[in-house]
Amino acid sequence: MTPALDATRQPVRAAAAAFIGTMIEWYDFYIYATAAALVFGELYFPSHDPFISTMASFATFAVGFFARPLGGVIFGHLGDKIGRKKALMTTLMMMGVATVCVGLLPAYSKVGLLAPVLLVLLRVVQGIAVGGEWGGAVLMAAEHAPKGRRTFFASFAQLGSPAGLILSLIAFRAVTSMPHDEFIAWGWRLPFLVSAVLLVVGILIRMGVNESPEFEREKLSKRTVDLPIAEVFRSSGALVAFCIGANTIGIAGVYFTNTFMISYTTQYVGVTKSLILDCLFAVAIIQFLTQPLAALLAEKIGGARFLKLTALCAMISPYPMFILVQSGNMVSMIIGIAIAVVCMASFYSVIAGFVSGVFPVRVRYSAISISYQVCGAIAGGLTPLVGTWLAHKFTGQWWPLAVFYTCLAGISLLSIVVLDALKHRRADAPEALATR
Repeated sequence: MTPALDATRQPVRAAAAAFIGTMIEWYDFYIYATAAALVFGELYFPSHDPFISTMASFATFAVGFFARPLGGVIFGHLGDKIGRKKALMTTLMMMGVATVCVGLLPAYSKVGLLAPVLLVLLRVVQGIAVGGEWGGAVLMAAEHAPKGRRTFFASFAQLGSPAGLILSLIAFRAVTSMPHDEFIAWGWRLPFLVSAVLLVVGILIRMGVNESPEFEREKLSKRTVDLPIAEVFRSSGALVAFCIGANTIGIAGVYFTNTFMISYTTQYVGVTKSLILDCLFAVAIIQFLTQPLAALLAEKIGGARFLKLTALCAMISPYPMFILVQSGNMVSMIIGIAIAVVCMASFYSVIAGFVSGVFPVRVRYSAISISYQVCGAIAGGLTPLVGTWLAHKFTGQWWPLAVFYTCLAGISLLSIVVLDALKHRRADAPEALATR
């Protein structure tokens, strides 16, 4: 292949690699989330009270989120100093190895307290890995994108999330059909062990993508900085704060409608595990189809305007969702959850391209990583815990959960409004925000 032909194919290749790589990373992350809702409480945090076991299990799930900012700092620094590609290869290796180790981990009944301790440590490794993954994947796709197509190409990194969710749901739907004793004894481990195959596939695909052309130009011009994260907070602290807020519903919404919804519907609505997994599988397909269409629409009407509209819709969406979910009917539940997910997913598909244009190239990996991952630690990590607490506190009442979801979407809406206003104020800066 000639260099010229290879160069023309690199944008598509980079977008595909971003999609495949993040799909694998999120598959690993989601199977942990599903296992946390279904089995980890029983196996690693045994208790006479299912509420206590579930809370302890979700606490380890939250630990992964709290480790994500550390991953954002570490790999943001590496990505801004030595390159996006090298950082991404490392995060993929870390995630794959940690996930396989979870699948091999003995239960509490076998090794006692060592089991939950090792589970938490592996969860920390997962959190660090995914904390460095997202920013690099977004940038590899966005910085390879043709002129004017940043929003659409960056959305392929976001598309890995629903694809990973679909794979994880397929995997767990298969093993939950096993007899309960076999599922608890060894069946739940299979989705984790399959990650070894996905890891090899991901590495082979990423090896074929060139380094980001924008990073290469920045490196040649010698405009890289010694400590990117310090430069971010020195020059763009306010932007980081509002980018954290802007990501809220895109992150928290996923874990509300998926991870928390599994435990809520099985414990409080009375549906079976297999039924809610089937519902979430159907909704994940809807999300997967929605996101690229949303990115294309956002390119037509403007990113900021589209984000404001979808955040507003997300504020309204939990009320019809809970009304329909309470029925326990599969079709109604799919429609209800899909209403919320379409609004959330449309926002999520566009927010990556929007924030990737906020910061200068020399600190971009660090800036968007820390913004996204701090939000993940707070909004993503705590959402299942807060949801579980509200469901227990207000047993039989869904409206506090709906209000909680509305507040999450409201934070994103307010943050986008402020970021859009700051964009216009900084229009005279040499590296202004991306086109609306």
